[in-house]
Amino acid sequence: MARLGLAVAKKRIRRANRRNRLKRLVRESFRENQNRLAGLDLVVVALATADRAPGRVLRGSLDRHWTTLSEQCRPR
Repeated sequence: MARLGLAVAKKRIRRANRRNRLKRLVRESFRENQNRLAGLDLVVVALATADRAPGRVLRGSLDRHWTTLSEQCRPR
């Protein structure tokens, strides 16, 4: 089972509602892709500009990251 560590620093994203929105999006995306990421422990670090990005852009970026990670960490 994959595990996700998620903390968004107040130093990077000041507003609590924006930090919470970002965390919600990451958790939801992770849950949807958890089967592909089985066996991995992940830590997500947000850029300071992430709070201003539209949800669809964040989701697309996360999906690309999950795909890359699942391909790189696939047993051979």
